[in-house]
Amino acid sequence: MSVQPFCPAPGQPRPFGAKSVHEYPQQPSGPDPEPGRGRGRSRRAIWIGAGVACALLLGGGGFAAWKNEWFSGNGEAVSFGPAADRPAPASGGSGQKSPSAAPVAPPKPTGDPDVLMPSGPKSDFKQTAKLDDGTVIAKTRLTGAKSGFEGDVWVWAPKEYDDPKYAKSAFPVLIALPGGNGYPTNYWADRSLGLQKAIAEGVEAGTSLPFIVIMPVLNPDNKYYYDGADIPGQPKMGTWMAEDVPDFARANFRTYKSRDGWAFMGSSSGAFVGMKTVLQYPDRFKAVIASGGEITPDSPLWKGHQAEMDANNPEKLARKLIDSNGPEVYINFQVGTKETGKDRMTKFVREYGKGPVKTTIRDIQNGEHNGWHYVRGMKEGSLEWVSKVLKGPKPEAG
Repeated sequence: MSVQPFCPAPGQPRPFGAKSVHEYPQQPSGPDPEPGRGRGRSRRAIWIGAGVACALLLGGGGFAAWKNEWFSGNGEAVSFGPAADRPAPASGGSGQKSPSAAPVAPPKPTGDPDVLMPSGPKSDFKQTAKLDDGTVIAKTRLTGAKSGFEGDVWVWAPKEYDDPKYAKSAFPVLIALPGGNGYPTNYWADRSLGLQKAIAEGVEAGTSLPFIVIMPVLNPDNKYYYDGADIPGQPKMGTWMAEDVPDFARANFRTYKSRDGWAFMGSSSGAFVGMKTVLQYPDRFKAVIASGGEITPDSPLWKGHQAEMDANNPEKLARKLIDSNGPEVYINFQVGTKETGKDRMTKFVREYGKGPVKTTIRDIQNGEHNGWHYVRGMKEGSLEWVSKVLKGPKPEAG
């Protein structure tokens, strides 16, 4: 039985089992879906967007072209990089498959000792979207060896990753975290937000590095925010984010061993987690683009665990880094001029933007609390900013 897209009239509820034309969170006006984390788009804007999507869905030939462009090959198995670059499959496990032939020996990196070739085991990727340049967004299921948490992860690699002249080079990794509950999807994996396209266009313009984008689920359910932390008695989402997800990237892609090739970006609750993780592990991650996010932990699950909550508080982590003269980290705040929250960012910059904690704030003119406007801010300068503090791939001579 096929599931038909549902195109509601304003105010009409969606029947059970009907598939929405929008899978990523929509943030209506009225009560804030993320208390303290900013106000979202208006209902009018949401219905306009839904109407446009429904017009595409019901427009006959127009939809056929749209479908062919966006969904051709969805569900099919995909791999990234040259065949010799791919690690051998594991002999089972979630998101993995058994080998059918002897693996091809991967090329050995030359020149830069910081390059780490894919270590395996290889994950089983299925395409979820295709971009105009032929690159794909793909999904796999990951069971975290260290956290024990199992969740979905989406990935995208730029076209340069398959270019033979970069076959022995590493690529920088950008871990992209969503706002809202961040479960069971990660809305940055929706190509309509334009994150991957913005990076590809930035590469062409010379204003962005060709990032590998890793998009994990943010939380283990849609009931609570877990602040990207190991809250006692709860799933270890801090370990998932800081260890299992990077280990997964290293297993499947050519990455850098050092923190010079690792950064986060996130919106709203995802911005908090990205910033917190960079400050918590400055030896592993170097930078974060934090858009419209909170500054302090606020999960209700911290009740009775003040010491552990303090250990996940960006203000306290920044103070610790300053006092120890730790490694330099780079925080680029983004905030729309039509959303609240800049006062929190300004306060953080004033009190903690010193010593090794390098901070900047980017105002997005007429920007609201949503992913489209945060991507616009990235195109207007934040991608160039993060690209200047990280390492890029180096083509092989000749």
